[in-house]
Amino acid sequence: MTPRVFLKKKEESELKQGFPWVFDNEIESVRFEASDGSGVKTVPLADSMLDAGVPDGSVVEVFANAGGFLGTGVLNRKSKISVRIIGTEHADKILADKAAFYERRIRDAHELRKLRYSPDDSYRLVYGESDFIPGLIVERYVDIKKNVYLVVQFSTLSCEVFRREILSALRKVVRPYGIFEKSDAPTREKEGLPLRSAWDGEVREGKIVIRENGVLIEVDMINGQKTGYFLDQKDNRRYVASLCGGKRVLDTFTHTGAFGLNAVKGGAKEVVSVDLSADAVSLVERNIELNGAQGKMKAVCADVFALLKEYEEKGEKFDVIILDPPAFTKSAKNIQKAYGGYKEINLRAMRLLTENGILVTCSCSYFFDAPHFYGMLMKAAEDAKRRVQIIAKFGAGADHPVLAGYPKSEYLKCAVCRVV
Repeated sequence: MTPRVFLKKKEESELKQGFPWVFDNEIESVRFEASDGSGVKTVPLADSMLDAGVPDGSVVEVFANAGGFLGTGVLNRKSKISVRIIGTEHADKILADKAAFYERRIRDAHELRKLRYSPDDSYRLVYGESDFIPGLIVERYVDIKKNVYLVVQFSTLSCEVFRREILSALRKVVRPYGIFEKSDAPTREKEGLPLRSAWDGEVREGKIVIRENGVLIEVDMINGQKTGYFLDQKDNRRYVASLCGGKRVLDTFTHTGAFGLNAVKGGAKEVVSVDLSADAVSLVERNIELNGAQGKMKAVCADVFALLKEYEEKGEKFDVIILDPPAFTKSAKNIQKAYGGYKEINLRAMRLLTENGILVTCSCSYFFDAPHFYGMLMKAAEDAKRRVQIIAKFGAGADHPVLAGYPKSEYLKCAVCRVV
């Protein structure tokens, strides 16, 4: 008998709508067959009897309080997300051939990206819950030699327990030149998992050069932030480049210089790319050299908040300013603090823009949602005594599909504005 998780009354509506998580406070009981042969037991989630009968990592079936089947998931009591749903099929169908199940999942994700991207494109191949594999991120990089690399991140127990099947499916479907596993996200520790960072199989070169929108970008798969590079802004960078012809551009929180390099590709006359990290600035300088952009683009190592203030005091002006900061909050309780940070950089950027200048402003924090983001932008404009016309709103690219019923999959806000 597959262990069964029963929800409390009226807790099933989100799961029916596609939400893939079950929180610990939503569970009324767990029903399972006792290992000592004493029969079927029904106990609360916190009952110590579960340790032997249903250890963390067990596949379970989830039911509404009234008994309706909702889906199959993986149990982990170390996390507040006690069950992550892996399928709407019953457990016996999934477990009958785990390899085939995950090959279908990977193949479906691969086929979806092929609708939009060419074989030479780099893109996110698997986007966790949005591709029905909770906790799994897979980036597909293609270097300029056309070798395909995968950077894989198992961030939850729900995918860790199927690690072997998933890696096998990736090799079969994608046939990569190399796979680097970068399972070093802090969420693993919350899941009770050790951090892991290593090549799976043959060791390859950790630094590669990819081509994005005709721009060359060095990607450090081993030591780069998160999974090496932020692919989610690829389409947005191409659009912004089309607005930069003959313009003076300020590219802040630049990380790799990607927005700035796309601006150069779009005909910008001057680009200043800024990052607080000395390592990031060194990478930007290498990317400038890779693209022969030395005469048009420079990298500056500075705190963006301080530099915007300094530029304002000096009377500097830019035609285009790009604000692409890291998430200022990763929890709901810090929204007001994040609001202050977002407002400050946007207000100062507006003051630095020429008349009818272009502001590209972003937030990658899910918790700082669209109402907060666009409300902040309005107040920043009011305090800067400028008027703002939003001419385009973007999110992440097509390789980051939004799962209906799972709002966390729609995290990125990118607004392109004319500031008058």
